[in-house]
Amino acid sequence: MHYHYEETAALIDVSLTVAPGESVALLGANGSGKSTLLKMLDGLVFPTAGNIRAFGEELSEQSLRDESFSIDFRRRVGFVFQNSDAQLFSPSVWEEIAFGPLHLGLPEEEIEKRVQDTLHILGLEHLRDRPPYHLSGGEKKKVALASVLAINPDVLLFDEPTAGLDPKTESFLARLIVQLSAAGKTVITATQDLRLVDAVATRALILGEDHRLAGDGPAAAILKDRELLLTANLIHDHPHRHDGVEHFHPHSHAEQHEHHHNGN
Repeated sequence: MHYHYEETAALIDVSLTVAPGESVALLGANGSGKSTLLKMLDGLVFPTAGNIRAFGEELSEQSLRDESFSIDFRRRVGFVFQNSDAQLFSPSVWEEIAFGPLHLGLPEEEIEKRVQDTLHILGLEHLRDRPPYHLSGGEKKKVALASVLAINPDVLLFDEPTAGLDPKTESFLARLIVQLSAAGKTVITATQDLRLVDAVATRALILGEDHRLAGDGPAAAILKDRELLLTANLIHDHPHRHDGVEHFHPHSHAEQHEHHHNGN
């Protein structure tokens, strides 16, 4: 399939299949098309050429006009955006989490139970009456995630979930993604953070800067393919000087690292 924004290519000849229960990392440099692909998987945008299928049915503007298909699809697929502010709009955390179950037409008692359970799982009980826009970045991310988990989807799509988060919240999210995968959920995580890939994914896809699929395989094998990661601009060779000799070591662009040099 292909996708273009007016005259600009975002995805070119991308073909892939994700099986139920897989935990997949979608890797690529900024601008490679990761977010666009996630939006296509969520039925927010549609291929300009080719097609996409979900749960045995074609996913298109036309199919989503069918109310029964649309409700079923929205129940089964949840998307956690990179920018939580783009996802949060309700006046309180409670109402934000209740929004999805409410629009699925669930009984009031079931909505109450789902919100309470989700608040507890994510440790958000103390924030239930707070406006989401008054929260910290990490708290907003948790509320955005809670609003998705409350509909209990089969598939979860994460767009750069650890971007801008403190290490404690990063670690919490990584553990949660692993737990969701272990519970049988299909998880697709778009990221540049190779440490996160190592922690949460069993399979990795790489989108190159030419917007084509450059790699697809077991996550461990992809992370060891230095040439592929260099070509996709996911790592760079950073020079270090030891005993007067310059050496090059690969670093992830998402990696925080510190170098010490002597004064000579």
